[in-house]
Amino acid sequence: MAAELHVELVAADRSVWSGEATLVVARTTSGDIGVMPGHQPLLGVLESGPVTIRTSEGTTVVAAVHGGFLSFADDKLSLLAEIAELADEIDVERAERALERAKSDADGAAERRADVRIRAVAVR
Repeated sequence: MAAELHVELVAADRSVWSGEATLVVARTTSGDIGVMPGHQPLLGVLESGPVTIRTSEGTTVVAAVHGGFLSFADDKLSLLAEIAELADEIDVERAERALERAKSDADGAAERRADVRIRAVAVR
C-alpha cells in the first residue's frame, strides 16, 4: 500500500488543487467517503459539500464543491466538479448575504451553494 495518493481537484473552468495527500473526505450520493492510499477503485457522484484534503505535508485543504464525479484507481484520485472553490478563496460575508437572499427568494439551489461555501470556510 502506498503512503500517499495523487489528487486532482478540477472545476469546469479551472484546475483548483493538485498534489499529494494521505486522506480525502468527500460527500457522494451514497454518503460521505474517505479515500486513503490503497483504497479500492471507485467511481462516485459528488454531492454539494465540503471536500477535505489532508496533504502529505500535514496541512489541510478544504474546498466547497458543487456536484460532479470522483474517480479513484492506482492511488490517483480525480474530483471533477461542476463548481469548486478553495475555502481560502471564499468571501464569507458575500456567502452569508447570498444565503440570506436565497432564503428570501426561496431558491433552494442557491441556498445549498451558499451554505456549502460557509461550511467549507468553517471546516478550514
